Amino acid sequence: MNKKWYRRRKRLLEILEVGNDLDHVSRAYDFLSAFAIVLNLTASIMYTFDNLQAQYGPVLLWIERITVAFFALDYILRLFTARILYEDEKDMTEGRALRKYIFSFMGIIDLLSFLPYYLPIFFPSGTVAFRMIRIVRIFRLFRINAYYDSLHVITEVIYGKRSQLISSVVIILILMVGSSLCMYSLEHEAQPDVFQNAFSGVWWAASTLLTVGYGDIYPVTTLGKIFGIFITFLGVGMVAIPTGIISAGFVDQYSRLKRRNEYGYEADMHFIKIEIGPNDKWLGQRIADLKLPSGMIVAIIKRDNEILIPRGDLVLEEADILVLGAEPYEDDEHINLKEVVLKTHNPWTGLRIRDLDISRQSIIVLVKRRNKSLIPNGNMKLEAGDRVFIYTKLHLSDAGNIEI
Repeated sequence: MNKKWYRRRKRLLEILEVGNDLDHVSRAYDFLSAFAIVLNLTASIMYTFDNLQAQYGPVLLWIERITVAFFALDYILRLFTARILYEDEKDMTEGRALRKYIFSFMGIIDLLSFLPYYLPIFFPSGTVAFRMIRIVRIFRLFRINAYYDSLHVITEVIYGKRSQLISSVVIILILMVGSSLCMYSLEHEAQPDVFQNAFSGVWWAASTLLTVGYGDIYPVTTLGKIFGIFITFLGVGMVAIPTGIISAGFVDQYSRLKRRNEYGYEADMHFIKIEIGPNDKWLGQRIADLKLPSGMIVAIIKRDNEILIPRGDLVLEEADILVLGAEPYEDDEHINLKEVVLKTHNPWTGLRIRDLDISRQSIIVLVKRRNKSLIPNGNMKLEAGDRVFIYTKLHLSDAGNIEI
């Protein structure tokens, strides 16, 4: 893939996906997408009221046309960037990436959010059926769920407790079938038209166990009423099981977030900023191939005023600015560095480092010259204006202490 073309597709994907606060364009698209979803559903609901339809019908139809066109454009752009979305997966071709997105949960929702609107154009005979399918558009609200962390918590809780929720639902279904069979045995002779077969009491069981109680089907015999009371009490407890599971999941999730906020800053990190030059050894290398020492990470990369996430396959380019993070130095004995700014008449000016008259316990660790950091060696000649960082226990006049 052409490098420039790849960067454009990658940038487009960053805009389409949920953006961070530093990426203003992506965040603006997030708000625009959420606004289009809410506006479309609001117009669809308002159009069902006869008085609003008569007064604002044309406006509501235009709102629907514009928002549906926006959904269609969003889907096309996501198809265009599908290959970049799944680039971290091995052996992912353009065709496989398209198929994976099209048949994914969000891909199906994105497709159904606009396709039923245009199908009557090609198949006029199925207009009524297509209008019913357009109800699926409401599922596009899941997109809003991805934009806001508070709504995203709901998805995380349900997904995290899925096994317990499925178990509780299975128990409720078993009780519904069992209570339906029992009620049929008790009420069939008294109400043959109401409880006609073993499954005719499923509706009664559902309304009783789920505490809806419509009253259209009810027992009339004494044993049937006693059994109905028992099932009603049992239904309260059964419905409370999934409710308790979800409630406990919310408590755990928010407790985890609270602990993360409370304890997230106990372990500090130090960061430094470096710029990739034309002769840098890291130029052209992938992040995964950088031989960073243990405890050091590439936090962020700034390229052409864009903040990039340092993925393993990201290739470093010239003028990239890297922010490196490392764990702080922790020891009982502090290391003190001294910074000396060489002036014209300083006795070190013009001398090589190996010729300096300094103690053997003194080590020059860095030389800063015209905003460039130089690694010191014995042949390096010091110049006026150099900032020399030195580790020593000696007293140096006009030196500033730097505590690590």
